[in-house]
Amino acid sequence: MTEGRLAGKTILITGGASGIGLATAQRALACGAHVAIGDIDVAAGERAARENPGLHFVRLDVTSDASWIAAVEDVRTRFRALDGVVNSAGIFLVGDIEAISDEDWHRTMAINVDGVFYGCRHAVRALKEHGGSIVNMSSVSGIVGGNNVVAYNASKGAVRLLTKSVALHCAKKGYGIRCNSVHPTFVDTPMFTSSVGLAREPERIKAALIAQVPLGRVAQPREIADLIVYLLSDESAFVTGAELVIDGGLTAQ
Repeated sequence: MTEGRLAGKTILITGGASGIGLATAQRALACGAHVAIGDIDVAAGERAARENPGLHFVRLDVTSDASWIAAVEDVRTRFRALDGVVNSAGIFLVGDIEAISDEDWHRTMAINVDGVFYGCRHAVRALKEHGGSIVNMSSVSGIVGGNNVVAYNASKGAVRLLTKSVALHCAKKGYGIRCNSVHPTFVDTPMFTSSVGLAREPERIKAALIAQVPLGRVAQPREIADLIVYLLSDESAFVTGAELVIDGGLTAQ
């Protein structure tokens, strides 16, 4: 990826203290962007900022409208602009329709759906005068179902269609804002590692998951980040309302 492809752009990335969010922040920095990461984990966010010169951290609870208002104001005050928002914050909880608790259902919806809703709403408000790009992190689980991930399936499916609605609204209004969703499969992130680690036989479960992927491995965070950077860049100027699958061939079967 060439340096400078995001030159002059200011990007806010939620869930930016680790995983795909942090990888995207690092790639965006390398491509010339001003980058702010928002995360509820202050210690991890501040550590990421220290370890990546030029990265700005702002505390952000994506489930709180007030927190979004403060975070966007912080970024616009510091960088005098906002050109792109990546809604990457999310959680993954296992549970089927009979077993999942009310608490886990509502927590998943609050972070994975409400968080993206608020992110899109505040991004549109900030970007509509000059245009920009919104990238929402969904999943292959927003396209195909799984018997024991009912809340995750529902939340990521919601993100998929929320994205399309936002894209069409912005196109109809002539805002110059593009909105797209990214749908990875298993990615080598702390969330994936911790989820697999909860199983009785982690190595067997990990092997079984990898066996579902035709390319025979999990994705690396940087590979997902490269796709997100494309969607943030002017190279994707005619791409909106799209669901970009990056899954090693899993959903092609």
